[in-house]
Amino acid sequence: MSVGIVMLVHTALGRAEQVARHWTRAGCPVVIHVDRKVPQRAFAAFREALADDGLIRFSRRHTCNWGSWALVRASQDASELMLSAHPEVRHVYLASGSCLPLRPVEELIAYLEERPRTDFIESATTADVPWTVGGLDEERFTMHFPFSWRRQRYLFDRFVELQRAVGYRRRIPEGLTPHMGSQWWCLTRQTLSAILQDPRRAAHDRYFRSVWIPDESYFQTLARLYSTNIESRSLTLSKFDFQGKPHIFYDDHLQLLRRSDCFVARKIWPHAERLYQVFLGEGARGASATEPNPGKIDRIFAKAVERRTRGRAGLYMQSRFPNHGWENGRTAGKYSVFQGFTELFQDFEPWLARATGAQVHGHLYAPERAEFVNGQRILNGALADSAALRDYNPRAFLTNLVWNTRGERQCFQYGPHDNPKINWHFAQDPNAQISVISGAWAVPLFQSNRDFADLRTEAAALQKIEAKMLDELRSPDAKARIRIWTMAEFIEAPMEPLQIIIDEIGQRATRRLAEAPRLADLSGFGQFLQNLKNQGMHPYLMGDFPVDPAPRHGQRPARKPYLVRK
Repeated sequence: MSVGIVMLVHTALGRAEQVARHWTRAGCPVVIHVDRKVPQRAFAAFREALADDGLIRFSRRHTCNWGSWALVRASQDASELMLSAHPEVRHVYLASGSCLPLRPVEELIAYLEERPRTDFIESATTADVPWTVGGLDEERFTMHFPFSWRRQRYLFDRFVELQRAVGYRRRIPEGLTPHMGSQWWCLTRQTLSAILQDPRRAAHDRYFRSVWIPDESYFQTLARLYSTNIESRSLTLSKFDFQGKPHIFYDDHLQLLRRSDCFVARKIWPHAERLYQVFLGEGARGASATEPNPGKIDRIFAKAVERRTRGRAGLYMQSRFPNHGWENGRTAGKYSVFQGFTELFQDFEPWLARATGAQVHGHLYAPERAEFVNGQRILNGALADSAALRDYNPRAFLTNLVWNTRGERQCFQYGPHDNPKINWHFAQDPNAQISVISGAWAVPLFQSNRDFADLRTEAAALQKIEAKMLDELRSPDAKARIRIWTMAEFIEAPMEPLQIIIDEIGQRATRRLAEAPRLADLSGFGQFLQNLKNQGMHPYLMGDFPVDPAPRHGQRPARKPYLVRK
C-alpha cells in the first residue's frame, strides 16, 4: 500500500475510531498518537476498541499543548513507527482526530500513486505570506519562546519585549531558510526519512524547540532541504478565521465540503452526524479524479470573515457590538440633515416631502422629544420619541432610525437648540448629506415678542453653539457631504442651492423646481441684527446682512423713471 496515515488525537476518541477504521478498510496503515492529557482509562478503552485491526498501531504519547514542540515530537515518533513498520508505504499523510475524508480513500491512493515523488506541504517564507496572526513573523525564528502564548501570556509578552529591547537575535542553523505553512502535510518516504535520519537532526531539533509554533515550521523548513518536488499546498481543507482560529464544519456545510473536491477536511464538529454518515458511508460520492480545489469555496469564507469583522452596514446587534473603527459604515443608508431651513422658510417640511418623496421629520434631537414625521410617537422598529431614551445613546438612535427605515430616504431638521453630541457623528458619516444656513436660528428670535435683553443673551449662546458645530463640520476629518451658506448669501438666490439639494437626494427623476418654499417675512431683520450689535453682541454667522428691510420673496423694488434726452 502506498499511503500511510498518521493521526494526532486528543479528543472525540469515538470519532477518531470511526475515521481510523475508514482508512484501514481501504488498506491504509494507521499510526495513532494520543495526547498524554487524555486520561489513561479513556486511552486504554480506545486502544482496546481498535485492537482487532492489525493495520492500526499506537506511538509513544506526549503531552501536547497548542503551538508546542511536543506536537512536532509526536509527529516524529508516529512517522518513525510508520516508516519502520510499513516499508511498502511511499507517502505518509499527517491528519488529526478531527479530520474527515471527503472522497473515497481509493481516489487519494490513486492520486498519490500518479505523483510518487511529490511532497504536498504548504511551505512559504514569512516575507511571502500575509496570514501570520499574532504580530510575530520572522521574529518567531530569531527569538526564544520558553513561555506558553496561551497559558503564560504575560510572561510571553514581557520576554519578547525584553529580547527586542536588548536587540537579541538567535542564530539560524547554517543552511536553513525558515518556512511556514499548514501543519497538515503529505510527504514521500524519501523526504520524511531524510528529515528524521539527518545527521544534524539533533541541532535542528534543538533550534526548533524554541521557535514559536514549531509545528507550522519544522517540517515546512526541512522539507525544502531534501524534497525534489514540492507542491506548496496541503491536501487537507483547513480554513481559519481572522483571529487564526480554525473554522469548524457542521452538518449544514455538507454541500460546501463536497464542492471543494478536497480529499480531507478539518476541523469537523464531533456531533456532525450527517457529515460522518455521508462521508464515511458506502454512499460517499467519487469526484471523478477532480483536482482538489479549496479556492472554489474561498469566496464564501472571505464573506464570512468580512461579516464577522465588519458586519452589515449600519447594523449593531446584541451579539456583536463592534470595536471602534471596525464598524461597516456608521449607518445603513443615506440621509439628509437640514439646519436653518425650517427657520428661514415657512412649511419647509411638507414642501420638501412633496419635492423629494422622502420621509421628512422635524427636529429629531429637539430637547423635548424626537419630532417624527406627522407627529408620530413611535416609528419603525418601536423607536420611541422619548428624549431620555434618545439621548442615552444619540448615535444608536440615528443608526436604528436609518436601519429600521432602510429603502426610504430620511430627512430631518437640526440646529443649535438640539442635542450637540450627535453633530460630530453626522460630520464623520459618509452617508450624511448636511445642508446648513448659518445664523438662521436668529429668525425665530426676531419674530418673538420678548425682552430684547433676553433675546441678546440667547442669541449669544446660540451663536456660540453653532460656531462650534460649524468648526466640526469643517474639520478635515469630516466625511459627510456638507454645504454651508450664510443666511445673507442664501436668500440672495435661494433656488439654486435648493435645486442642488433636491438633486442630491435623488428620490425622483431630476427636474427643475416648479415650486419654492415660502420665505419668512424678514422685514426689519437687518435692523434687528444691528440692534444686537449696538448692545455689544456681534452676529457674524448671518453674513453681511443689509440693515434696510429685505424685499418680500418674489417681489422686486419699483424702478425709478428716468428721462432720455435727444
